[in-house]
Amino acid sequence: MPIPLPWPLPALLAWGGAWLAFALLRGVPGIPWWGAWLAGCGVGVLASLWGSTRWRQGFIAAGFPLSFLAAGAAQVPAWAWLAPLGVLLLVYPLNAWRDAPLFPTPQRALDGLPDAAPLEPGAAVLDAGCGLGHGLRALRRAYPAARLEGLEWSWPLRCLCALRCPWARVRRGDIWRAPWGGYRMVYLFQRPESMSRAAAKARAEMAADAWLVSLAFEVPGAAPEAVLRPADGHPVWIYQVGRLPAPSGRAQTPAL
Repeated sequence: MPIPLPWPLPALLAWGGAWLAFALLRGVPGIPWWGAWLAGCGVGVLASLWGSTRWRQGFIAAGFPLSFLAAGAAQVPAWAWLAPLGVLLLVYPLNAWRDAPLFPTPQRALDGLPDAAPLEPGAAVLDAGCGLGHGLRALRRAYPAARLEGLEWSWPLRCLCALRCPWARVRRGDIWRAPWGGYRMVYLFQRPESMSRAAAKARAEMAADAWLVSLAFEVPGAAPEAVLRPADGHPVWIYQVGRLPAPSGRAQTPAL
């Protein structure tokens, strides 16, 4: 069994290992460039076993051959590919790897939300993990009179989000450490493994009549107040905090 690693570490290690294998074999007399290339591809295919989904496995396996082609058949040295990996680490820092990657909320995904979860004017709403602000924009479309806030760990994404959503208060911070108690609604587009933890945090910190709203992923064992099912997108799961199941123990960070 492959050792579970937090995403995107498997992809970074696989791509680096494939390029290292290619570079080492290119220096061996008698081995043609295509032999070194096949070895690099083989490393990527073997390392794809680290992927927890088919999509991630394909992403890992395809990284080396695609980067090789983009480099113009080795016209760019292998170390040059460390630059985009460095950018990835800057935008998606280590502390955020346990949470969801950057997946934007569709513009109209929350259009039916006010009917299922009404809020008074001026209510405080948090987009926990706001990324580039797509969720904040969808929330503003649904609740134009709400007081919107965003929380994002990646400081480049936080800065870009603040520029795209000047009408919202956007802060850098850890969504799991920041208090949720002052919000009438917390919106998430996280991971399936994070939803039990989110429910436990909401139950512990938020008012019983506040709302926890999740795009795509439901809270295990909880009955939603409503579910929006757009024809061309993910379902939106709507929970009243007081009806969320009480946690059986301390919420833990899910292992990836």
